[in-house]
Amino acid sequence: MKKRTVNLLRIGCSLAGLLTMALPAHAGYLVGRGKADITGEAAEVGMMGYAKLSQKTSGIHLRQWARAFVVQDQANGRRLVFVNNDLGMVFQGVHQAVLTRLKARFGDRYTRENVLLSATHTHAGPGGFSHYALYNFTTLGYNARTFNAIVDGIVEAIIAADADLKPGEIRIARGELFNANANRSLLAYEQNPATERARWQYNIDPTMTVLRFSQGGRDVGMINWFATHGVSMHMSNTLISSDNKGYAAQYVEKQVFGKQGRNDFVAAFAQSNPGDMTPNLWLNGNGPTDNEFENTRILGERQANRAMALFNTASELLQGPVDYRQQYANMAQVNIRPEFGGGQTCMAALGRAFAAGTEDGRGEDGFNEGDFTSNPFLARLGTVLFGVPADVEACQAPKPILITTGLQKPFPWTPEVLPLSIARIGQLAIVAGPGEFTIMSGRRIRETVASALHLPVGNVIFAGYTNAYAGYVATPEEYDAQHYEGASTHFGRRTLPAYQQLFYDLATAMNNGQSVVAGPAPRDLADQQISLQTGVVLDNVPIGKRFGQVVRNTATSYQRGQTAEAWFWTGHPKNNLRHGDSFISIQRWNGNAWQQVANDDDWSTTYRWVRIDPVWGTSQARIQWQIPLDATPGKYRIVHNGDYKNGWNGQIYGLSGASQSFTVN
Repeated sequence: MKKRTVNLLRIGCSLAGLLTMALPAHAGYLVGRGKADITGEAAEVGMMGYAKLSQKTSGIHLRQWARAFVVQDQANGRRLVFVNNDLGMVFQGVHQAVLTRLKARFGDRYTRENVLLSATHTHAGPGGFSHYALYNFTTLGYNARTFNAIVDGIVEAIIAADADLKPGEIRIARGELFNANANRSLLAYEQNPATERARWQYNIDPTMTVLRFSQGGRDVGMINWFATHGVSMHMSNTLISSDNKGYAAQYVEKQVFGKQGRNDFVAAFAQSNPGDMTPNLWLNGNGPTDNEFENTRILGERQANRAMALFNTASELLQGPVDYRQQYANMAQVNIRPEFGGGQTCMAALGRAFAAGTEDGRGEDGFNEGDFTSNPFLARLGTVLFGVPADVEACQAPKPILITTGLQKPFPWTPEVLPLSIARIGQLAIVAGPGEFTIMSGRRIRETVASALHLPVGNVIFAGYTNAYAGYVATPEEYDAQHYEGASTHFGRRTLPAYQQLFYDLATAMNNGQSVVAGPAPRDLADQQISLQTGVVLDNVPIGKRFGQVVRNTATSYQRGQTAEAWFWTGHPKNNLRHGDSFISIQRWNGNAWQQVANDDDWSTTYRWVRIDPVWGTSQARIQWQIPLDATPGKYRIVHNGDYKNGWNGQIYGLSGASQSFTVN
C-alpha cells in the first residue's frame, strides 16, 4: 500500500509536468524581491511564542527580516505579493496596518485580495504586537514600538520588491526532507483513519517545495515551504533569533550566494502546516543535540541544503495567469454543508490542555484561575474570564473548556472574523490559512482545493500563519484526543471542515472565473490597546565612566575558532532599534581603514544587554564574536554602537566604543 501511494504521488507530479507542457503560451511575469529589517525591542520586552512571563528580550543573536516577492502577470496586469516574516505570527492588526500604508502609497495596486503576509513562527522574538488580548498577556499588553517596527519593515520590503520588478521566470521543484521534523502529538495523529494515514505514508510531512526566481536568466531569489516549528531555541532563551528558518535563509543568502559576491539574493524559508511538527527530534525540547544554538544551526542547514539541491535542479516553469480570491469569514458562525460533514462551528474557546503546553514546551504562564493579581494586564481588561455558557460547552464537546475567548468583554480575546485567501501563479496554487494547521489538516485542505481547481495535490501549497492568527486547526479526530493542538482549536470540532468548505468555495469561484463577496469586516482595535510596559526613564554610567567605555577588553590575539569578547557601558536598546543598522560591528584593518566583516545579524556574533543597577540606570553591552574557521588572518576590533537617554533633558544621544585591536591567526 505504501509503495502504491508513493507511485501515485509520483504520477501526480508527472501529470503536473504534462499539464505545464499543455498550457498555452503565456506573456510571462515581472518578478521583484525586497528585504527589510523588522526587529523589535531588544531588551526588557516579553517574547512571543512560549507564553512565559519570565522570558524577556536581552539582546540579539539573529535579526528578524521581512522578505517580499512581487509577481506581476504581464498579460492581465495582476500582481501578487508574498512576504515571509521572521515572526511568531502575523497578527490581523499587522495585516490591517500594512494594507492601510500600502493604499496610501500605491492606491489600489495592493489590497486585501493580493497581499499575503506569512510568518516563520519563530518563538524568539519580542511580542506585544497583537491587537487581541490573549496574545499580549505575557508582554503586559500592547507594544507599539515593536508593532510599528514590524509594519514599517514589511511595507519597506514590499516597496523594494515593487521597485525591483523586471521580466523574469519562476521555476518550481518538489522534494522531501526527512531529518528536520518529528510528530510531537503522535497519539492524536493516530486517531485519524488508518486508510488516510497509510495513503500519506508518513506521520510527518516531509514535503518541501521551492520556487526559483530569476530576472533575465540571473537567479535572484527563492521561496521554500517546509513544515517544522520555530522552536529550536528554548523558552529559556532571551536573545532575539529568527530560529532555524531564519538561519536557513541567512545560510543561503550569505554562505551560498554571498560568497559568490551575490549579496542581493533573497531567500525565504516559509511555513506550511507544522501544527504538530517539531524540529526537536528527541521530543523533549532538544535534538539532534542538547544545545539550542547547535540545533538551530543544524536544522537550518538541513533545510537550506535540501532547498538548494531542489533549487539547482528546478526546471518546471510556472506558466499561466496570476489570479487570487480572498474573503473574510466569521469562523464562529459557519454552517457546514452535508458534503463537508454538516453542523456548525462554535464561539471561540480554549481547552485545559492549552495551558498544559506541548510535549516539547510544557506550561503556560498567566492563566491562574480566578486570580487577577498575578498578571496586572488581566485586571485591566474587565473581563468575564471563566464563564462558560452551556451551549458553548455543548458545541465545543468533548473539549473541557478553560476559557471562552470569544465571550470576553469589551472585545473577544481572539479574532473570529478571519481572512482566507487562495492565490494562483500559473499551475501553482497557494492556500493561505490564518492559523497553525496540523499536517493532516493541511493535507485535507490541499486535497479539497486541488479537486476544485483540477490540479494535482503537488501543485497546491498550504501557507499557514498568513494574514491573521487564531490558534490551531486539528482534524476532528485529533480534536477528540484533546492534546494541545485540539485544545487550541478555537472554533470547535468542526473547525477544519468549515475551513475546507470555505476554501473549496473560493477555489471553485477561481476556477469558474467568478468573484466572491468580501464577507464581514474584521474589527479594527488599533485604538483600543492597553499597555503596562514601562519606557526608558534614563541611562547612566558609574561615576568616572563614560558611555561606550570598555568594561572588559578583548585579549590581544586569538586563534580561529576561539571567541573574542568585549563589554561596554551602554544605554537601553529601546532608545533606538537601529533598523537596517546594528549594535555590533566586527571590523578588520585592511591596511587603510577599518572594514566591517560582521554585525549583530551574523551567526558568529551575540549582543547581550545586561542591567547592572536599575536604580542608577546603568547597563552593559556584552559582545561576543566566535571567530569563523575561515576568517582572514589579520588585525580586528569589536565596536559597539548604541544610544542613551539623558536623565536631565530626556534627549537621546548616540554612543560608540571600540575594543583594543587584536590579531587573529
